[in-house]
Amino acid sequence: MNNFLDRLWEVIFQAIQKLAATFDVVVSSLHFLGPITVIFLIAIFTVCITKLLKRVIRTRRLEELEKDFQHWMSVREEAMKHADTEKGRQMAKNIDKAELNRAYYDFFLEGLLLGFITFMLPVALMVAYINEYYRSERLLELFGQDHLFQVWSNPPTDIGAVLWFIGSIVFINISVLVVMWGLKKKDNTPAVHGQVAENT
Repeated sequence: MNNFLDRLWEVIFQAIQKLAATFDVVVSSLHFLGPITVIFLIAIFTVCITKLLKRVIRTRRLEELEKDFQHWMSVREEAMKHADTEKGRQMAKNIDKAELNRAYYDFFLEGLLLGFITFMLPVALMVAYINEYYRSERLLELFGQDHLFQVWSNPPTDIGAVLWFIGSIVFINISVLVVMWGLKKKDNTPAVHGQVAENT
């Protein structure tokens, strides 16, 4: 058994090394764009990978927990619509204690675990790669300076590859959310105008 695990680890390690080497070749071919652009492109690639993993990796347990949570949430909403407001609130409170809180925490923890696998792990692996491949010495060797750019301060603050990568990840994710919100709002606008027109 130990021999099998050792052999399996060797295969996995070799595969990772080959993948990293291939990635190095691809990234190196983009160095003419400059380190800021290259690392931003790596951030875009990383976000795409996390989005893909989020779509692909979705356990049956998560789906069942989500259905359970939605079920008890709808039951709670129905209870709140009760003609007797006070009785409705008491029923909702009982549902919270008995089922909804448990369903929420189970769903939240499962989602958190999947979030670690689909987002945190890829980002952490890429941070480790950038920290190694674009450390100060390598930046100096490849691009002639040991940082990407400076932020005005007294004294000026050097921005390195890892900080720029993390900032790019945050910026890209926020941009995606804003664009999706804008598209969703745009899709809902014609329906609203149509309803207004019909009412008038």
